[in-house]
Amino acid sequence: MLQIQDITFRIAGKTLLENTSARIPAGHKVGIVGKNGAGKSTLLKLITGELHADEGTLKIRNKAKLGQVAQEAPGGATSLLDTVLEADHELQSLQKAAETATDPEEISAIHIRLADIEAHTAEARAASIL
Repeated sequence: MLQIQDITFRIAGKTLLENTSARIPAGHKVGIVGKNGAGKSTLLKLITGELHADEGTLKIRNKAKLGQVAQEAPGGATSLLDTVLEADHELQSLQKAAETATDPEEISAIHIRLADIEAHTAEARAASIL
């Protein structure tokens, strides 16, 4: 379990988090998303103990597991947007299958599934989280 109560954190006179509270019950999994500068990395550093809050309390169960992904985009020629889209393995697989399928029933099934997962909005949804 993780409990954050009225955390306030300031750096160089700027308030990044103010009276922030949250409770994550044991066994739950969560993700933290938001715009640049919203305080996501700071919150994770507070949770891991790399930083200490100016005010408030933070309690984490000893056996709690915390995983995080580096903030920097992977290096290389692939754009960050393409990296996010490539992480959707079902979408990638369906798109590849659609390119090579010749059986009309298979093509139909692929396109129905692409519609079900709203493939036409995948790029816009990926861009909205970046």
